[in-house]
This record gives sequence, structure tokens and C-alpha cells, in this order.
Amino acid sequence: MTTSADPGPAPAERARAGTSPGGAPAGYVFRPASLADLPACARIWREAINTYLRPMNLPEIPDDLGPILRLYGHLQATDPGTFLVAEQTGASGETGIDAFVAVVVRERLRFLSMLFVLPRAQGRGLGRALLDATMPAAHTAGAATGWRATSTDSAQPISNGLYASLGMVPRIPLLRLVGLPERPDAFPVLPEGIGISAFDEIDGDGGLASAALGAELAGLDRGAVGFERSVDHAFVAGEGRHGFLYHDRTGAAVGYGYTSESGRVGPIAVADPALLGAVVGHLVTAVRPRGAFGLWVPGPAGEAVVPLLRAGFRLDGFPVLLCWDHPFADFSRYIPISPGLL
Repeated sequence: MTTSADPGPAPAERARAGTSPGGAPAGYVFRPASLADLPACARIWREAINTYLRPMNLPEIPDDLGPILRLYGHLQATDPGTFLVAEQTGASGETGIDAFVAVVVRERLRFLSMLFVLPRAQGRGLGRALLDATMPAAHTAGAATGWRATSTDSAQPISNGLYASLGMVPRIPLLRLVGLPERPDAFPVLPEGIGISAFDEIDGDGGLASAALGAELAGLDRGAVGFERSVDHAFVAGEGRHGFLYHDRTGAAVGYGYTSESGRVGPIAVADPALLGAVVGHLVTAVRPRGAFGLWVPGPAGEAVVPLLRAGFRLDGFPVLLCWDHPFADFSRYIPISPGLL
């Protein structure tokens, strides 16, 4: 999820200020992030978000950076060429990483996952320069060649305006729903003839080693979000989420979903939006979480939003805005992993 875009100076002002090789502002160098850089990136993420949460008297991001570090490790492993850090060259006597960007490339989609700048380094054009270095220009992206997308906090109008000016216009809300299924009968039941198989019943290694299961997941993903993502399924399974496949009488897959004792639910994809509410209902009753469940549900997925609220879940915090330049997914039948990974 991006919030700290730091548009910085206008192009003419940047030209007068000078740039380093690779398009970095003077005094900085851009380079691919290493594993050793990831804790610094996590600290930048936390400080940048807390800086704008404090004036709104909202709870700050805690200092437990384990989950975000695991996500960064996944992004750095799958897309090392588009996970860049901005490091001071030391010409001013200062050193260290002041900003970073992570762009997820999945087939024709480039998804801006993270773009954060330390508050003390904002206004130098770091965010815009990192964006230019990792995302295609508007005139080179398009329905025929690919899509550009991101998610932003709705409480960040400057960032939202910047991305919209680049073609990635806010289109739909991504709602954070948190709670427990206190009234499970609020969820519709799966239609007669729909069966459920846990991934580890399909294959002993969590199911993901099965070529047949992989093909089913790829087909559902391609239909719902427009691309395959086997590497992300492996990451989700490694995070301890339990996968389920939903199939009709013929054995054809009609959906999949993940749930976990940690309370994290998703991704979920279904072939028919009418199935989404029942699939979500199964996932939030299949395991007992250690605390509460949490899902990021797109606004168009009303088949899930309504029964979740009726079952006892609540909206938590500001919505996130999903932004794109060209339509690429059907969010009436898809619930993402998180705002940072789709």
C-alpha cells in the first residue's frame, strides 16, 4: 500500500537541482534492495505512516515488524529488479536509506505495492524519481501492453492526486472488515452439489505441489484478476494460511480461498459472484482464530460485505482506494491477500 508519494519539485526545478545516475536526485543513488536493507525499509514504512496518523489521533503502527518484513522478503525475492532503495551518497556527510519502492510484476500487471519516503527526506523528489524508475510511463502502458495499478490510503489526498494524474485513478474502496462470525446463519449456504477439499487433502505438501491444483488456481486467478500467481500462493501457504478448493459435481473448480488461525483471510476467488458470500462464510467458520478475523474486501464484492456485517464484523479504519489506469480484474468475485499484494 502506498501513501508517502513525495511528489517533490516540479520537473524544471528537478532539472536545475541536478540528478545522479539512474535518475536519482542529486546526493542519492538508486539500487536494488538487498535482504539486509529490508529492516530499514520496514522502519521507513512505519515512520512514514505514523507521521500522518498522529495528527488524526489514530493508533500508530506498532513496532512488531515481523509480518511486513516477511512481505518485503517475498517482494524482494519475486521482483528484485523493481524493489529499489534510495541511498544517500554521503556527499553531504549523511548516509543511509531514505526511501524505497516495491513494484510487483505479474504478467501484464505492474502493481505499485510500496512507495515510502522518510518524513525528513520528503520534498526532494525521491518518490517521483523512484516511481519513474520502476513504473512504465502512461503513454507506454495500456490495455494492449499492460496495466498499472496501486492501492492508497483514502486519507492521503496528495498521493491520490499524484497517482490519478499519472493515470492510476482511484476506482473502488477496499474495506477492512474485522470481527468474529457471531451470527453464522447470516452467511448463505453453498449451493447443493458444491464440494470442499482442503489443499492438504489434495496433496500432502499443502496441496500446492499438485499440478492439477496449480492449474485450477491459475484458471480461477486468470478469470478473476487477469493473471496467474503461483509464487504468491506459495507465500500465502508459507504464512500458515489454510487453502480450500470449491468444486461442482463434475469436479470442476468454482472457487478457492484461504483462512488461518492468525485471523488473516484471503485471497479468495470464485467463478460466480453469487458464491462469494457462502465461501467467505465457510472460511471464517472453518478455523478458530487466536483473536479476530480480518479481511480486505473490495466494495463491489457486496455478496461478501453484507453478510459479514450482518454476522457481526465491523468496518475498521479508513478505506483503502484501489487505483488503476485500465480495468484488469473483476473485484465482485475476488478478495485480495492484502493492499500490498492484491
